Amino acid sequence: MSISYCICVLALLINKVSLHVVGVIGGSVVLPCTSSEIEVKLSKIIVHWRYNGSLTVYDIINGQCSVEDQEPVFKNRAEPVSKEYEKGNFSLKLKSLKHSDAGEYQCFITHSSELVKEHLLIKESTADNGVQEAETTLQTILISSVFALLVICICIVIIVKKKSFFMRSVL
Repeated sequence: MSISYCICVLALLINKVSLHVVGVIGGSVVLPCTSSEIEVKLSKIIVHWRYNGSLTVYDIINGQCSVEDQEPVFKNRAEPVSKEYEKGNFSLKLKSLKHSDAGEYQCFITHSSELVKEHLLIKESTADNGVQEAETTLQTILISSVFALLVICICIVIIVKKKSFFMRSVL
């Protein structure tokens, strides 16, 4: 296993790590969801956005927006950020946020069996945005750094073990 392989795995893992998205009562928030599979045929795109594992927030069926099974609580409040589905962007904008919107949102991309989870936190006001954004950024950096360090350590251990095994078999 090479170092470049470990770096690629690390990049993929960090890309899918989800901490949380913060929204403000009455405001809007973007729930990110992108596919690692690039250039997908529009007719094969099926994406399901779910809230807390079961409630239908939004669907994209064969590349077309679908609100047929959408829960009434999300009616006229959920919309795609862009319609660049062929490029793997399935991010969703949620408007007019309420306390009850807090929770876990899942984006399941069926053509690649990818599952992206985002946890939405709701704040009362924007009065202390600067401090909370700084805290969120610091938390994100800290958690990402610890995670990256852990993966790098695992890769180093694997490489060292392979080298020592190779050295023993040569002697």
